[in-house]
Amino acid sequence: MPFHKIISFFIVLIIANKSMAQNNSLSQLFYPNITLSAKSYTKSSLGLVGSNAEYGLNRTSISGFVPIRSEVQVGIGFRKKLDIKAIHTALAVNIAQNNPVLNDNLNSKGFKTVSASIIQMQASVRQRLWVYGGGIGFSESNETFFAPQPFFWGGASRMRVLGLHTQILYGSAIVYNQKFRLIPVFGFNKKFGKDWRIEGILPFQTTVSRKITDWFNIEASAAMRGYSAGYQQTIGTENVPRKENYQHLNISLAANAHLLKAFNISVEGGIAGLRQLRTFNASQERISSLNPAAGPYIGASIRYVTSKSNFSSKFLNKMGIGL
Repeated sequence: MPFHKIISFFIVLIIANKSMAQNNSLSQLFYPNITLSAKSYTKSSLGLVGSNAEYGLNRTSISGFVPIRSEVQVGIGFRKKLDIKAIHTALAVNIAQNNPVLNDNLNSKGFKTVSASIIQMQASVRQRLWVYGGGIGFSESNETFFAPQPFFWGGASRMRVLGLHTQILYGSAIVYNQKFRLIPVFGFNKKFGKDWRIEGILPFQTTVSRKITDWFNIEASAAMRGYSAGYQQTIGTENVPRKENYQHLNISLAANAHLLKAFNISVEGGIAGLRQLRTFNASQERISSLNPAAGPYIGASIRYVTSKSNFSSKFLNKMGIGL
């Protein structure tokens, strides 16, 4: 299979699985872009006996994707054989605000999250297709900067091309968020006919999409979402550090439209289930665990793709990837 075809499949897979229910083109990866999004999860019962306490969540975020370097190298590779390698490196930045909505005299806290990640993709004749990445960030209550919850991750995965419309990706990631975890990762990308595609990165997200026109498509997805953040709780005259974890499973349907070439607009709705809200003390001991009932949510986002960079344009031209 021609080298430029192989790297095209690789890039499409990575983009598809970072889409967050928003249709993407190759410009998502190779050209600077910025995305604004908002989601609202309706309140549902916390399941406390003798109480009508409810929990909901509003989330807003802004994220940016900036290519740093794109190049094609020719040199001596594995076993001293001639090798051709394409390398693309990009920076991803995200700022998010999570606002829990509580009632029944429960204190409502807001959490902000800031993160930055570096992603590098390599494709070569000898070493095939690899993606490497790493990132760092923190979550914190809006009320204070004295109890940040840091997190970071790093990982690598390899892709195999099984056919013209079938690719798989496998690897692992090390994640720290209150404690270290080693997470195996398996990705897949399969096209059916001209209009249908199923793709995913397990255990995080799976999406089935159907192309309606060149500028409009719909998607159905299941994805894990949530946050983890630190805050301080006042007990008597003392401020005690606490950490709060929240997660749920999104099952959603989204509609995506490309407008004026530079904009991608997405609207989505669905159900948030398997919800879990846990609180920990400074010693990582769990002090509460609640399971809010499943409930509906809605969301919308808009992406703007900025001007094309010279590095990216030259890289795409060399690799024969048309946009």
